Amino acid sequence: MDKDVGDLEKNNIKLTAAEIASLWKTYIQSTAVRCFYKHFLQHLQDTEIQSIVEEFMILVETIIGKVKTIFEEENFPMPNGFSDKDVDLSAPALYTDLFALSYAYRVGQVTMPHYTNVLTKATRLDIYDFFKACLHNETELHKKALALMLSKGLNDRPPKMEYPVSVEYVKQHPSLLNTWLGEKRPLNCLEIAELYQDIERNAIGLVALMGLLQVTKDKEIKDYLLKGKKLAEDQIETFEKLLKVNHHFSGTPVTMEVTNSTISPFSEKLILFFISSSNQAAISTLGDALSVSMRKDIAAHYSLFLTNVIRYSEEGLKLMVKRGWMEQPPQTIDRNELYKN
Repeated sequence: MDKDVGDLEKNNIKLTAAEIASLWKTYIQSTAVRCFYKHFLQHLQDTEIQSIVEEFMILVETIIGKVKTIFEEENFPMPNGFSDKDVDLSAPALYTDLFALSYAYRVGQVTMPHYTNVLTKATRLDIYDFFKACLHNETELHKKALALMLSKGLNDRPPKMEYPVSVEYVKQHPSLLNTWLGEKRPLNCLEIAELYQDIERNAIGLVALMGLLQVTKDKEIKDYLLKGKKLAEDQIETFEKLLKVNHHFSGTPVTMEVTNSTISPFSEKLILFFISSSNQAAISTLGDALSVSMRKDIAAHYSLFLTNVIRYSEEGLKLMVKRGWMEQPPQTIDRNELYKN
């Protein structure tokens, strides 16, 4: 980008609503993720995992600092997000080193699509360049995390399939179309990929929930987390069964990567936000999976789980609002109220 053009834009063009939303969401999520990395880094013993989590930490700190600078230059109110008040660094380790690596890997899975999405909405070139750099750096670190997980046997590869011998088209004959959209047809590559990803997503989420459940003292929040645990277990069981019936195996066992600590390193506000962010990611991935699934039975499962996750998410948001923990996204002026005055 031409430096003069970038400076001219920065000085004369205000942020759009889309750019404000992208920066605000990035800041809130990054400050939350930073709390988890701080806890992990207090206890990591594996030097390889420690090194890569430190790299993720540096990236998150850099992103938070850049967003702060942009908001300050724009005289825009700084979001609160999360801080050292939301993480107890004196608390014992809640998860093993392997889960810390899984968490960093999962963060990459969520943030890379986020940066891709916000790039398409950025029109100010300095904001575009910022998110372009975020995407590049997150992609490089995610690749490192994936390679380390594979080397430690923590992450299996998705199911393989025989290569087809030729290109085929779906026949429009009613009986064949019914077979294609019905329950008897073998899974295609799109369906296998989505089923595996949803099993992997829920497996990592389930381990996270197990840890949070054993340190959460608030009964209302604990009950909410138990519902999330059941929802994750149901998805894993359903999707694994679909793969197994069709002679595919997920290879993603839920290993116990939680310690015996009962002292929470995280604030209840942060815990609920983590679940809320996980719900948002689940809604997106389930929607994507539903859009490419052509078998009626699989589409029905995705539709049901999508509805259940939306309901679960709504319950969590109400709980956050009730506790006064839900930071409101930047709002436009309510001109109807101005008219009244």
